Amino acid sequence: MVEKTFLEFFAGIGLMRLGLERAGWKIRFANDIDPDKLEMYRAQFSDADEHFVLGDIHKLPAASLPAASLATASFPCNDLSLAGSRAGLKGEQSSAYWGFTRLLEQLGRRRPALVLLENVPGFLTSHDGRDFQAALLKLNSLGYKVDAFMIDAAWFVPQSRLRLFVVGTLADKSEIPVLSESPGFYQSEARPAALADFIFAHPEIEWQIRPLPGIPKRAKRLEFVLEDLPASSPEWWSLERTDYLLNQMSPRHRAMAEAMMAATRYSYGTVFRRVRNGRSMAELRTDGVAGCLRTPRGGSGRQILFKAGRGKCQVRLLSARECARLMGADNFVVGVPLNQALFGFGDAVCVPAIEWIGENYLNPAIAELTGLQQPLRNSA
Repeated sequence: MVEKTFLEFFAGIGLMRLGLERAGWKIRFANDIDPDKLEMYRAQFSDADEHFVLGDIHKLPAASLPAASLATASFPCNDLSLAGSRAGLKGEQSSAYWGFTRLLEQLGRRRPALVLLENVPGFLTSHDGRDFQAALLKLNSLGYKVDAFMIDAAWFVPQSRLRLFVVGTLADKSEIPVLSESPGFYQSEARPAALADFIFAHPEIEWQIRPLPGIPKRAKRLEFVLEDLPASSPEWWSLERTDYLLNQMSPRHRAMAEAMMAATRYSYGTVFRRVRNGRSMAELRTDGVAGCLRTPRGGSGRQILFKAGRGKCQVRLLSARECARLMGADNFVVGVPLNQALFGFGDAVCVPAIEWIGENYLNPAIAELTGLQQPLRNSA
């Protein structure tokens, strides 16, 4: 059996590792620049000090990296996100991508056969697609043919978290066929129209598009991941603070809240504060899915739980344990303050989404590359 090993760049608290391990992969190396995330990683993984290197990716020597068959990079999204500066891959944070490709380049013949990138959907549209184009062309220049798809955490857990993934496969080791050139063929559940159009519009990129199976959908709703805190728990907000939140809602969202309160049974929603027309507004979501977990920079990234029914409501922040469950890391060790935990989980990947990619893309691909499995043939 081929040894499926990986290097995890921008490792954060290690949720990429958790997902890949569930799919049968073994960690060889991890790197991140944030000591607070390393603290959480170390609490979860007893072997952290054997392979985790804390430091700036731009300063890592390629010669120090062990051999592996996969390199992952969940590089910073700050400059690619719609909520960020949109500085793109030239931005202070997201330019770390070039630190990753520098290492691949310097590895030479020791380059991993597979590369997995993860980022926000804004990566696709940053600078009218030029950043995404540049990133993929760089992988091409290093010998990788590329594929791209989008996975929403909401397909696995009750959290809306759409993410863009790129897989690079070393061309000189690959026999996986390129699929049809029809943009309609590219479009699928995991390749929405905007991505399919990009693929079709950029023939200068060396693509290697792999057919993907259907993705089973989650059965859990938000209430299934919540901790059962008693009404007297100090985590619940005071009446004055709760009223203030209600008064921040627009008439439509306030009506939704009051309808929940009027019901005979308790129901749950989540609230984010957003600035609308220069004013802080509280926006309520009630479809059984939490909003995307974010890092609490500036205080606006903290997601609020709204419990209502029987003529009343209660409000509190989502707990660290609830955030872990929303990322599919139910039993993750959490021994740090809430804000630190929110930063850790808000910057992470959804574990079952990574597990699905490992089982349905990376495992077949590495088996084909090592000759243990015949390449998947396109029947279209």
